[in-house]
Amino acid sequence: MTRPLVAIVVPVFDERDNLRRFHEAVTDVMRSLADYDWEFVFVDDGSGDGSFDVLNALRAHDDRALRLPRNFGSHVAIAAGIDYCRGDAVVVMAADLQDPPALIRDFVDRWRAGFHVVWGARTGRDDGALRSWAMSVFYRLVRRFAIPTYPKGGTGSFCLISRPVIDAFRQYHERNRLTFGLIAWSGFRETYVPYHRPRRLVGSSSWTVRRMLKAAIDTFVSFSFLPIRTISFLGLLVSFLSFVFGFYLVINKLFFGTRVEGWTSVMLAVLVLGGVQLLMIGVLGEYLWRILDEARARPLYIVERTLGFSPAPSPRQDVAAPSAGVSR
Repeated sequence: MTRPLVAIVVPVFDERDNLRRFHEAVTDVMRSLADYDWEFVFVDDGSGDGSFDVLNALRAHDDRALRLPRNFGSHVAIAAGIDYCRGDAVVVMAADLQDPPALIRDFVDRWRAGFHVVWGARTGRDDGALRSWAMSVFYRLVRRFAIPTYPKGGTGSFCLISRPVIDAFRQYHERNRLTFGLIAWSGFRETYVPYHRPRRLVGSSSWTVRRMLKAAIDTFVSFSFLPIRTISFLGLLVSFLSFVFGFYLVINKLFFGTRVEGWTSVMLAVLVLGGVQLLMIGVLGEYLWRILDEARARPLYIVERTLGFSPAPSPRQDVAAPSAGVSR
């Protein structure tokens, strides 16, 4: 009888110093799951530190790896790994060991209990007080306005998804994507495994402030009507205030003979309204840019090299399961 195959999909960007430690830690966990086969699918997302050379050396362990010619972003790299994997279930995790490998056992247990999606739900994080506070505010906003089922403490993309979710995920083609959002949007039966996110031990995170801001904007633009509705609400509010102010001026002029004077008040009104208009144009620009990006219909990613796939899988437009062996 064929044993279930669990694929470990790992996006990699400048993680040379972590890869061997990560590989050993995850391999130890998977070997303890005697009733399962497994495979690694590493996706080198345009690393410049020689990470792919380390992955090539790990080929002795029968791992699979892809190399993308440039940095497409971790969520696109995850999509590539899921496209190329063969697993009955996929565990998505980072290579920096901030996603504890030991939780894979709990993930698999919940999967076999009948859940299609198992999230690693953070109960805390060792990232500093300011960053932890900012992330907690972001998670509350996501739950309130975008994805109600999102874990209270966040999850990143640390999760297990079963074969029905894998097949659904492969149908999503948007380029400005968030893995957790697409999986949660699918609506499959899900559960959570709590964990405390440890501090990164080696190297520095590639999640800069700029990348986090982009992810936040993508979350609300892609999964919430809040930005576009804000334009309508703000327009109504400004119109209402303008009407009230105009009525006040008319009453003052007719009954009290008050003259409205002052360059400062006029400039203040012009600047406030100008700022609101520019803000709203920016919101519309976010949507238009995404429409243009989708209309170009460029490939979601490009694979420069593959390791361990024979023959090479088809491109995403017609994803076919690659012929790959199994690690034991």
